[in-house]
Amino acid sequence: MKKNYWLSILLLLTPGLINAQSSTKNYSIIYTAVPFMAISPDSRAAAMGDAGAASTFDANAMYWNPGKLAFSDSRFGGSFSYTPWLRQIVNDMGLINASGFYKISDKQTVGASINFFNQGEIQFTDWNGFEIDRFVSNEFSISGGIAQKLSSDYSLGLNIKYIHSNLVGNLAIPGTSVTAKPGQTAAMDLGFYYNKTRPTDNDPRSFKKFDVDYGVVLQNIGGKINYGFGEYFIPANFKVGTQLSFRPDLSNRFSFLVDFNKLLVPSDKEDVNVSEMSTMKAIFSSFSDAPGGFSEELAEIMASIGFEYTYQELIALRAGYFHESQQKAGRQYLTAGVGLTLKERIKLDLAYLIPTKTGSPLANSWRVTLRLQVPHKSGKTDTVGDNIDQ
Repeated sequence: MKKNYWLSILLLLTPGLINAQSSTKNYSIIYTAVPFMAISPDSRAAAMGDAGAASTFDANAMYWNPGKLAFSDSRFGGSFSYTPWLRQIVNDMGLINASGFYKISDKQTVGASINFFNQGEIQFTDWNGFEIDRFVSNEFSISGGIAQKLSSDYSLGLNIKYIHSNLVGNLAIPGTSVTAKPGQTAAMDLGFYYNKTRPTDNDPRSFKKFDVDYGVVLQNIGGKINYGFGEYFIPANFKVGTQLSFRPDLSNRFSFLVDFNKLLVPSDKEDVNVSEMSTMKAIFSSFSDAPGGFSEELAEIMASIGFEYTYQELIALRAGYFHESQQKAGRQYLTAGVGLTLKERIKLDLAYLIPTKTGSPLANSWRVTLRLQVPHKSGKTDTVGDNIDQ
């Protein structure tokens, strides 16, 4: 992938194309660095409209809600996911995610994950258009987490992560005395999860029932990133979600999910230098600083709606819808996917994104995830859509 220097800076630092909110006449732009951290890394949640705060446990729980780790019914497991990115524009960008977990007791589970975002080759030119350098841009984050059951139904999870963003290396910016540098910072996620499990889930006498799960998550709460030519906020986010599940019998399960997200990043204002704000001040101000007032604050809330049907441990069918206000970036797309059990412990998930507008850079986006989960000695494993309290 070849990009002009200043176009590269704009594309890689401002998530207006893929993540953040674009400007309109009366609404402000919100900038963040490392927008890859807001891209759904796995196929299961991506197929459900990016809803995952309250979905049942799987090996990607660390990203969606670390509190879900505590409800693992497997001894240990992991997943590997790959997502080609912006295929309508370039052919060498992609997101790779690997996650793993280990249940250390009935109430505690630990996890780790790595996200690597390859942004392809950039061609740097001077003001006259002559090439001065080339660079392969990349970013990654490494996370470690732990989750604790507070009761049979509640859990709390914490992630600590290191973020590294190498956009242009140590290139001297033409026409200035500024030399760019890789940016790095640390952040945390805090997740609360409510899962009303029942010991009689597999009892034929009580198979007709509804279950409701809830999740509340603070994501990417951490310091700003400095690239040598300015400091930028990372995509701190507040997420709430719920899942309603219905099991007409022991083999079939229907789940409906809804998530709401809001970036905890301040809006740009002509009379305020938001880059000088501390992280905590920025988070609190993000709920009331929109220039357009309360209506613009509501427009900053993104919604995800998902559906999942599972038949035993053999197959899962998924669909979803993601909505962002037209007054902001206006990302709106349908999603679909399938999950298959290849062997007893191995699952393959596929997802596909369908924009509702023509010309979207997100068109033809797909994801693939391979999951492995090893059962306890009892032989019980969690299924896609099932959680059996041990």
